Amino acid sequence: QVQLVESGGGLVQAGGSLRLSCAASGRTSSPMAWFRQAPGQEREFVAAVGRTGVNTLYADVAKGRFTISRDNAKNTMYLQMNNLKPEDTAVYYCAALPQGPIEKVTSYSAWGQGTQVTVSS
Repeated sequence: QVQLVESGGGLVQAGGSLRLSCAASGRTSSPMAWFRQAPGQEREFVAAVGRTGVNTLYADVAKGRFTISRDNAKNTMYLQMNNLKPEDTAVYYCAALPQGPIEKVTSYSAWGQGTQVTVSS
């Protein structure tokens, strides 16, 4: 079972940027994804990247502002977030080993502990 550890969260002003990282304990030859969960809301899909990093998928909220990538040599996935908005405030989770649609929470069996992103207005 792969273990995932997120980092890079923090407090940033609206319009600012953050880069999240997700380090895997072993090689994850599977698509990986970022999800987020705001207080009182369901966990939602943000972005996913295929095995090689070539193929990506973004939720509408992320298109044009976020960029997902991965470095398989480092067993690490990234999420570059630009032009952050207060509504991006959430705990961000990385996930791996999907066995279903890559945008669905229920498809993933491996999850990190999450990293808090707070965007002030």
